[in-house]
Amino acid sequence: MSKVQNRNGERAQAPESALAQAKTLAEALPFIQIYDREIVVVKYGGHAMGDEATAKTFAADIVLLKLVGIHPVVVHGGGPQISRMLDRSGVKSAFVDGLRVTDAQTMEIAEMVLSGSVNKELAHLITAAGREADVRGVGLSGKDARLITVEKATRTKKDPDSHIEQVVDLGFVGEPKIVDPTLLNALIAAHEDYVPVIAPVGVAEDGATYNINADTAAGAIAGALKAKRFLLLTDVAGVLDKDKKLIRELTKDEARGLIETGVAQGGMIPKLETCIAALDDGVEAAVILDGRTPHALLMELFTEHGAGTLIR
Repeated sequence: MSKVQNRNGERAQAPESALAQAKTLAEALPFIQIYDREIVVVKYGGHAMGDEATAKTFAADIVLLKLVGIHPVVVHGGGPQISRMLDRSGVKSAFVDGLRVTDAQTMEIAEMVLSGSVNKELAHLITAAGREADVRGVGLSGKDARLITVEKATRTKKDPDSHIEQVVDLGFVGEPKIVDPTLLNALIAAHEDYVPVIAPVGVAEDGATYNINADTAAGAIAGALKAKRFLLLTDVAGVLDKDKKLIRELTKDEARGLIETGVAQGGMIPKLETCIAALDDGVEAAVILDGRTPHALLMELFTEHGAGTLIR
């Protein structure tokens, strides 16, 4: 019931929780207006994807964004799910600087997991969460409608003995060369409330299918759409300084400085590089935030405090 009633059927005084909820909604109004009819690209990944309750909360938050006038576009990863399927199939993986070396057999399994089970389940969760308002998740991959054309990724690694840079063949690992947002723009402009959900798989000019790092794919899509925000959900609170304290805000130059000075290490380096590239392509701001935190998206977009590290 929408009304709280006492035993005599009369309207009861609103509890403190209801007043607090109304206050929160009122305080969110200025931020809702900032993002009204703007595109927000969200990269969803990490180990939080494997938790059903967290995934359902994420899907409900995406529906809420759509219903308040924002146009969310979701790009997802699936590394842990791919690893589990490879283990079941008896296929061993090798990694170079965090990137999986992908042979033909691994690529077949990766596409099956990314474009199949992970993509369709996430699109379904969004559709289920938005059923009453008819918000629908639409599962896609970079192979659909020439969304992502890739080129083969190349990496070099220094030989520990000779110190000579050697080219490493990563197999079917690609990097976005061209992102054609025509289909995404059509879904965004549609009268119906569609939410694109994209698996990071693309096609090269020769027709071969390639796996793409999900962060890189999401950043390229955000740039092609000139998104208001690029939100990169990960397994850490954000970017940390040399004292391991969260940095609330960075400029592009400051982000580059963290990489050059070695303050940013490991997997944070490519995340910062992806955010910088997205900003160079026309995204207004990027945010690295903890996807394990409930409602992290809503905190970032609709509160003054925000969440994670914002890069302008």
